[in-house]
Amino acid sequence: MKKILCIGEALIDMICTDKGKSLSQGQNFLKKPGGAPTNVAAAIAALGGTVELAAKVGNDPFGRQLIDVMQEFGVATKWMLLDNKHFTTFAFVSLMEDGERDFVFNRGADGELTRHEVEDIPLEEFSIIHFGSATAFLHGPLQVAYESLLQKALQQNIFISFDPNYRHLLFKSNKQSFIDQSWNFLQSCHFFKVSDEEAMLITSKATLEDATTSLLEKTKAVFAITLGKDGTLLGANNTTTIVESIPVKPVDTTGAGDAFVGAVLYQLSNMNVSDIQNLPIEKWEHIVANANKAGARTCEYLGAMEAFKHLNNDIFK
Repeated sequence: MKKILCIGEALIDMICTDKGKSLSQGQNFLKKPGGAPTNVAAAIAALGGTVELAAKVGNDPFGRQLIDVMQEFGVATKWMLLDNKHFTTFAFVSLMEDGERDFVFNRGADGELTRHEVEDIPLEEFSIIHFGSATAFLHGPLQVAYESLLQKALQQNIFISFDPNYRHLLFKSNKQSFIDQSWNFLQSCHFFKVSDEEAMLITSKATLEDATTSLLEKTKAVFAITLGKDGTLLGANNTTTIVESIPVKPVDTTGAGDAFVGAVLYQLSNMNVSDIQNLPIEKWEHIVANANKAGARTCEYLGAMEAFKHLNNDIFK
């Protein structure tokens, strides 16, 4: 089994449990470990994969909690670095009555992972690198480190996975920067996952059909566009197909997309890189069908990390 590296943010989500209350009015909050690449790493480990996480957290109780949680899942944390100058990043969120989110992002240590620090990572130990950070396209050291690691991975012919994880509340005033940086990764990677909304945003197309055509024309990667209950649109070898979703009564969809990506990468880690790049679409359909199972299982539990405790490779049988 090949080793996987995930890079990006590790943070604490503070979720207001007072329904319909703004953050200023809310009194009760649920503390949850989070960050998209952190979730992906946990899902890979839960399925039985070999994975490390490169991220920076504060040298505080919350940063140490994130490291402890990863270690409990079996994620190697050598490259989860403690920052003595910056606190662990927090995301405060509350769902309002009108469906909008009241959101405050207190960015701390996650954005301080530097190019020099990631250059110390021995990439020859990894066959897959997953770039899945919602915050790495924000200005700062992590943005530079992210791009530097991408170029180094390309030079070493490492399989590259990408999930843009667009967050409107982070990029509402700088959407074009997010789009431009996403294209850099989409045109460099071997596999990417996007939602239908992300596909249309990044391609500037009004319909999913036109967005899919644009991705087929402008990228060489295999890609998955998640459509919720309508399944997953798989693009590979200049063709597309829909892989059916798994019927489920969702308790919480948080982390379902990260579980999907983790399941794809876990399955790929059992193959040689040269074999991955020549897989027929029928094999990709099987991989995505299994990934849909992982996403569905995650929806059955409250909170991503709690759900990942119930992930194992038996779900693929």
